[in-house]
Amino acid sequence: MSSHATATAIRGATESETIDLAGHSPENIKATMNDAFSEPLPLSDMIRITFITGAGKLGRQRYDDGAAKAVTSALRELGYEEDRAASCVVECGGTFKSQHDTGKNLKTIVVFPNIAGAASSGGGGLNGTMGGLSIGEMDDSSSSSLLPSGTPEHMVAASSMGVFERNWKPKCTAWTQKKGCLKALESVRAILDELDGKLLQGTPLSDAEQDLYDTVSADDLVKKEAIVKKEMAAQVEAGNLTKREKEMLLHQVQEKIESIKAEIDEAAKEGKEKKKTKLIATREKAEARQEMLEKITPVQPHKMKHEPEIQKLRAELRPLQKLEDSAKGRLLTVKETTTLGRKDEILEAIEALEESSRGWFEDDETFGARVEFWRSVAKGREKGKGGTSKKSTVGGGGGGGGGGAGGAFKTAGAAKTTRYITQGSKKTGWAKPASQKKKKPATTSVF
Repeated sequence: MSSHATATAIRGATESETIDLAGHSPENIKATMNDAFSEPLPLSDMIRITFITGAGKLGRQRYDDGAAKAVTSALRELGYEEDRAASCVVECGGTFKSQHDTGKNLKTIVVFPNIAGAASSGGGGLNGTMGGLSIGEMDDSSSSSLLPSGTPEHMVAASSMGVFERNWKPKCTAWTQKKGCLKALESVRAILDELDGKLLQGTPLSDAEQDLYDTVSADDLVKKEAIVKKEMAAQVEAGNLTKREKEMLLHQVQEKIESIKAEIDEAAKEGKEKKKTKLIATREKAEARQEMLEKITPVQPHKMKHEPEIQKLRAELRPLQKLEDSAKGRLLTVKETTTLGRKDEILEAIEALEESSRGWFEDDETFGARVEFWRSVAKGREKGKGGTSKKSTVGGGGGGGGGGAGGAFKTAGAAKTTRYITQGSKKTGWAKPASQKKKKPATTSVF
């Protein structure tokens, strides 16, 4: 079924439906999500749309590895939010959650769509940059807040200055998270400016608009923006950037330099020397910033919130992976099949812990890069452990901490030869090495 046909079927649904995404590419899936959920469904009662995005060992090859991510990323772009406690009620419109049906061994994404019948009650999640918070999209009879309580956007915008200063920075450790926080604050301030314009025109505010206007201080937003900008600049100057953040900033400054060069050429042609001089000074500042960024050695992304639990699950996964690898080319026993059944559950639990480690204002690409980085670290750690055990066995079980970053092991000294004592044999002739023979105490010893 094409993406358009699937989307049409979803928009025409009047009761809960299940859509199997076997054989669908990530591009096809994203197109389906956009066509199906970009507008509220014409319903008055909530339904659930369940997408099957993966299966167990026997059916895994039918699904694209990026199917689940394609669904969730497309939904987030449309303003949908993940809510693990969501249920089939109107209040949960605009949310989704991931599930693993252990009985059928299927991985699913359950979507509770925005519905037209909930528009008057403010149903639906955030959409757009900061949710696409646009007062023009809200019905005047809406009584819900434009900033849903408990969201990062609400907490940074509505909190007092004291609370904000104490709590925002630990929640936004990465530079990209700080940038997301700044965008959220700027977006809310733009809405307040729009509300001021309505009041100046004598247009009454809806309950939702009035709630936002009374809750958030425009003056505090300006102060918060200044704090975030200062911290962003300090983080760049300190070189505390990931590889992806460094590349992003370098790309921005390179584009700026090219733009300034074009303006300088234009000013030169028009004979505007003063403008040209100012532009040259601006270009030099941009080039100095570019040079500073190029010298930065990127730092690793911050650890996953649930890294200890993830490591424990990976440790439990290792013997199962070895069993699966060793079973290639032969039939599994009933016990082995049962044991391997635990593998999918562990993988699902790891994915859930990874997803719940997503930070404030962390977009899909940044979060995905962080997840992949720590997965690669875990793989490297496992290979290192495997290499140490092999070397230790060959070297006679020694070494302990001998495996360093380069995987080197101490080899000084002759290798020990294993001897076996059989019944009736004597130990004669087993001379101790000279280094182990007892020496006669010197006569001058005080002991």
